[in-house]
Parts: sequence; C-alpha cells; structure tokens
Amino acid sequence: DLRRNPTTNYIFSYDRMLDLKGNTAIYLLYAHARLESIMRKAKERHGVDVDDLVKPGSAARIVIGHPSERNLAVNLQMFADTIETTLEDLYPYHICDFLYGAATAASEFVTQCKVLGSPEMESRLLLCRATTVVMRQCFELLGIKAVYRI
Repeated sequence: DLRRNPTTNYIFSYDRMLDLKGNTAIYLLYAHARLESIMRKAKERHGVDVDDLVKPGSAARIVIGHPSERNLAVNLQMFADTIETTLEDLYPYHICDFLYGAATAASEFVTQCKVLGSPEMESRLLLCRATTVVMRQCFELLGIKAVYRI
C-alpha cells in the first residue's frame, strides 16, 4: 500500500486495499485497461490505429474542447513536478496520488466525452494514449505490472 505517507500510522486492511473504488491499485489498473480497450476498439471497429496517429508526420493533434479533456490534460502536465517532489523526499505516495488523480480524470473524460466514432476521435485517442503512457511510467516506478485487459 504505497499511497500512504510512511511517517503516519497505518492499519493494514485487505478490504480497503482491494476495493474497486477509490485510491487502490485495482482501480488504477482498471482505469489503464479501460483506456487500452478504447484504443483497441478504435482499431478493430473504426480502422483507426493510435500507433499511426503518433508517428512522425501524422497530422493528428490533441485539441482540447471539453472541460473533462482539459482537466485530464492539466493533470498529465503535473507528472514532471510529481517526479521532482518524489525525488526530493523519496516517498512513493506522491506518485500514487498523482496516478489516482490521472485515473479519476481519465474516467471522467471517457464518461463525459464520446471517443469512438466522434468527430474528435483522433484527438481523444491521442489523449487516451498520452494518459496510458504516463500511467505505465508511474506503474513501473511503483513496481506494478500494467494490465491491458481485465
């Protein structure tokens, strides 16, 4: 349970650690798998491969138009600051807090914004990709293996 500040008292609870809602590894992994599923479906159902969108020379760009897109993008921008803070005191809970914020923002984004089949599909798929890349970097730093399907 890396999300706790190690200088505070801690009571271990399996129920709290395995809760599907809230700041738990299961919730974070689910959020990642959900974004991966959306990108997989884009390729299978709409013929849009995110790998092609991120290639050099691609005209695809992220365009922020909806408040939940903006919220997610702003959240992702805090990644570098989070890493710097973690390097200062070596407490992994900073990364966990950041990751929870990103997962929550991503969940809000895919709930409020139609990704697949929308006019903004390419832009929103790129935002999904950016989010999964950052999430995987956080998972790696925390020693958690990312999952792509649940």
